[in-house]
Amino acid sequence: MTSEWALYVVTDEVLACGRSHLEVAREAVAGGAGVVQLRDKCRSARELLAIAEAIRPVTAAAGARFIINDRLDLALLAADGVHLGQDDLPVEAARRLAPRPFIIGASVGSVDEALRAEREGADYVAISPVFATSSKGGAGPGHGLETVAAVRAAVRIPVLAIGGIDLRIAADVIRAGADGCAVISSVVSAPEIAVAARSLRECIVLALSERAQKSL
Repeated sequence: MTSEWALYVVTDEVLACGRSHLEVAREAVAGGAGVVQLRDKCRSARELLAIAEAIRPVTAAAGARFIINDRLDLALLAADGVHLGQDDLPVEAARRLAPRPFIIGASVGSVDEALRAEREGADYVAISPVFATSSKGGAGPGHGLETVAAVRAAVRIPVLAIGGIDLRIAADVIRAGADGCAVISSVVSAPEIAVAARSLRECIVLALSERAQKSL
């Protein structure tokens, strides 16, 4: 796998210390994030569409992907893809409405869920959460690095990890088999988002390179 999925930043205005989704996105891509996901459980569809339409040119100019959480309708209008949880629209149904190159990602917690997502047309899976986290309410206990390794061995599409990941443990997650790390608070809550993103991406890319060398 390449490093294009290395750093995936999820926006969250509650955790962003007064900064908007747009500000977070702008700083995240300045720090090298290859993917930005707009995640907001409170705003109306109208508000989210306006925010998405403001973010899209920012990510496009940086060559980054822009994903919207949950809302396939909004993603079809103003993003490169959608991210779906286990209680959202099934991947198979979303894929019928959104053929490639539109991106569909899916949160998974097991090998079976990952295989089903891949079979139904997901472009990537995100193991959620890998470690316990307070950034996503109701996420439950972490699935651990063993699940990361098992999912990586089972599917052919990119495998991301989210939940409780920061600079201290990002390399461990990559060594376990993840192709990238999706993060919220470790970047969004940092005093300088671009600096935090850059440091985290450098750590992840280095770990990916070391893993690739070992596989030769």
